[in-house]
Amino acid sequence: MRNKAWLENQSMIPGSFSLFLTPHSSFLIFHLVVFANLLFCAEINAQTRYPQTVNISYIITPFNLQIMVMKEQRLLEQAFAPLGVNVRWHVLNSGAAQTMAMAAGSLDIAPVINSASVILANAAGNPVEIAALVCRPKQTFALMVGPRGPRNIRELRGKTVAGAKGSVLHQMLIAALVKEGMKASDVKFIQMDLAEARSALLANRVDAALQTSSLIIRNEEAGMRTLFTADGYINPLLFTAVRPAFAKNYPELLRLYLDVQEKAYDWINANPAEAVEIGSRIHQISKEDGMKLYQWSGLAKVMEAEDVSSLEADVDFLYQQNMIEQKINPRAFILPSAFNK
Repeated sequence: MRNKAWLENQSMIPGSFSLFLTPHSSFLIFHLVVFANLLFCAEINAQTRYPQTVNISYIITPFNLQIMVMKEQRLLEQAFAPLGVNVRWHVLNSGAAQTMAMAAGSLDIAPVINSASVILANAAGNPVEIAALVCRPKQTFALMVGPRGPRNIRELRGKTVAGAKGSVLHQMLIAALVKEGMKASDVKFIQMDLAEARSALLANRVDAALQTSSLIIRNEEAGMRTLFTADGYINPLLFTAVRPAFAKNYPELLRLYLDVQEKAYDWINANPAEAVEIGSRIHQISKEDGMKLYQWSGLAKVMEAEDVSSLEADVDFLYQQNMIEQKINPRAFILPSAFNK
C-alpha cells in the first residue's frame, strides 16, 4: 500500500508523469503537441505572410473606368479580405505624386500612371515597375485655349501654358512644339495640376492649359477650344505600376490585384452602359459625354511589341529634350505580367 501511494504521489509531480505513461498514450500526446505547434505556426504565418494593408492610388482621370468600377463595387476589398489584408485608397492627382509616394514606401500599387512619369522616375533612380497595360488613349489628352487664344501651335510662341510638369501631357506639348520647328523654351510653362490649370485658363490668367477627359468636355461647354490632342504627336500609354519591393515580397497579392482588375475590364466590356453610368456620375458629366470618353479611352489588357517600341521612343525623346539625364532601357522595368493575358 505504501508503494502504491508513493506512485500516486509521484504521478502528481510535474515532469514525472511521463515515466508512468503507456507507449500508446505517449504517442498520442506527442502528436497532439506537434499538431498544436503546427496550428500555432500557421497562425503566425497568416499574420506575417502579408502586410495588414495594401496602399493603392485612386486617380479617375482621364476616364479610368476600371479603377472606378473596382472601388465602387469594392472588388479589391472583397478579394483581399480572406487574406486578412485591408485596402487603403489614396487620392493622388498626378503620375509624379504617385512615383514620389512609391519612393517613400507609402504607395504599393498605382492602377493608372502615364508612361512619361514611369520613365522619369526610373531615370531619376526611383524604380517603378510596370505590371500591366491599362489603355492607349489619344483623344483624352489635349492642349486647350480660350475663344480668342492661339489659332495654331506656332502662335503659342511667347505664350503662357499651364500643366503638370513631367507628365505625358507635358511630353505631348513639347513634341508638338518640336514638330513645328519650335523649342520647349519658346513658351512659358507654369507648373499646375489639371484643376488649377483649368481655373487659370477660364480666368484668362494663362493662354493655354493641358487638360484631359471630362475637363476637355467642360471647357468646350464653357467656350474653350481644343488646339490639339496627342494624336499625331505621341502615343500615350497608361499602365498599372507597382513598387518593386512589393512585387518582390508579395507576388501573390500583385497577381490577385491584376486578376481583379482584369475581371473589372471584363465586366465593363459586358456592361458598358452600366460602367459608363458609374464613370459619368463620378466625373459629374452626362452619360452621353461619359460614353464619348469611354470610346476615347482605348482600354487594353496586354502589352504588345509596339508598346515597348513606343516606350523606347519616349526615352529617346525625353533624353533629347534634357528631361532625363541618361537613357534607360524600358524593358528593365516591365514585369512579365504586363505581357500575360
